[in-house]
Amino acid sequence: MPRENMASLIQKIARQASTTFKNCGSSPIGENSKGFLENQAKLRNLLHEIRAEDLNIAPRKLDPSPISVPHNPPVTYMHICETGAFSMGVFLLKGGSSIPLHDHPEMNGMLKVLYGKVSISCFDKLDNPPDAASEAQFNPPVLPYQKDALRRSLLRSVGEYTEHSGPCVLTPKKDNLHQINAVDGPAAFLDILAPPYDQDDGRDCHYYKVLENGDVKLETGEQKEMWLLEIPQPTDFWCGAEPYPGPQVTL
Repeated sequence: MPRENMASLIQKIARQASTTFKNCGSSPIGENSKGFLENQAKLRNLLHEIRAEDLNIAPRKLDPSPISVPHNPPVTYMHICETGAFSMGVFLLKGGSSIPLHDHPEMNGMLKVLYGKVSISCFDKLDNPPDAASEAQFNPPVLPYQKDALRRSLLRSVGEYTEHSGPCVLTPKKDNLHQINAVDGPAAFLDILAPPYDQDDGRDCHYYKVLENGDVKLETGEQKEMWLLEIPQPTDFWCGAEPYPGPQVTL
């Protein structure tokens, strides 16, 4: 059962997300503007409080049954709400599963773990220097037709998150690409994206794989420049749907 006085917490989060991202569907958000940063901080604080029990979600046990199409997907999604400004829902990952490296074009986002543990690798896209893709050497070699799908990136961080961690935040320029792996069993997280994915508006989801080459450059103790290759959605990843059991959200 939700904790006392917490039944409306997800409603408060939705309202604050609506306030924070109300203009992101029509115009770029100034990431350093005072109003946006204040609203973003309020949203982060609310997300820090949310727990699985507030959404009537019980932590899942390790499922020994094999992943199969379409009956047992590695990841499922509970839709909570969506407006033109943002979408919100819960991703549930089976033990040992992952959401492959992907991007969020011109989007902001926040991710808050509800139960379990996830490892998140965060990347920034970098501009490709002239002729850099054609001159880079890879093992195994990249095929000629793949050169245009190469993307220079910066691996900014790899960190583990639990229900006691603060939210993981992405912006259009910072930490916009990430891979999410379930660690030591099943996991779930609340996900807010602003604006929502929309292929017709240029916000389609693209998948990538990391390429190792001799040019990997250590920027600091935690950051590396590296090449990514844009790929189709991996065949071992797909996302099923299940009903959301928590408090109703109205906007």
